[in-house]
Amino acid sequence: MHKAYFVTGTDTDVGKTVCSCAILNAAEQASIAMVGYKPIASGCDRTPEGLRNSDALSLQHASSVSVTYDDVNPYSFYQPVSPHIAVIEENKVIEFSVLSQGLANLKTKSDCVLIEGAGGWRVPINDTDYLSSWVKQEQLPVILVVGIKLGCLNHALLTAEAIQADGLTVVGWIANCIEPKTDNYTAMITWLGLQLPGKKIAEIPYLPHNQGSNLATYIDLAALC
Repeated sequence: MHKAYFVTGTDTDVGKTVCSCAILNAAEQASIAMVGYKPIASGCDRTPEGLRNSDALSLQHASSVSVTYDDVNPYSFYQPVSPHIAVIEENKVIEFSVLSQGLANLKTKSDCVLIEGAGGWRVPINDTDYLSSWVKQEQLPVILVVGIKLGCLNHALLTAEAIQADGLTVVGWIANCIEPKTDNYTAMITWLGLQLPGKKIAEIPYLPHNQGSNLATYIDLAALC
């Protein structure tokens, strides 16, 4: 396996965290020391310990390596908005060097770091840069989570093309059914399998209130090797 993977999605709310936790749990069952990393998180709760994001907490708890919350999530923002808006509202600046330092730190503590993005591939962090710019800088292999619903074929193919245009590799993809009933589900999965680069890592059915620990059996870790 690579030392790190970046998990992106075809959109926001397509199940990146659920899929990431499933990968983390599958890695633990395979005795691989994998840790989750959420470099930027918008939409946090105020707690006595500081801002806390539910997705970052899920990654922290699913990791097979004991790390602090600050290790997992260096940039947290209160409002659930795009990072480029959040930095203005909270008078902050997202620095790539901080993201890289956090990644390097987690690499020393684990066999592999699973990095979950924010929103889709082109989420902006300021007026000129995207989170994907940092992924390109780090030359990270990418795992694409496709939220299976009407319109996902276009979103999936455009996202994969953008990743490849940035000179990066889609090493695998996950079909995550996010609606209780999806017309032409099998046909869409078949088409995605023919069109998307990389191997299908998992096909996760719609399960209300699903948790990563229950979904580890769907993950094909061998597809990432």
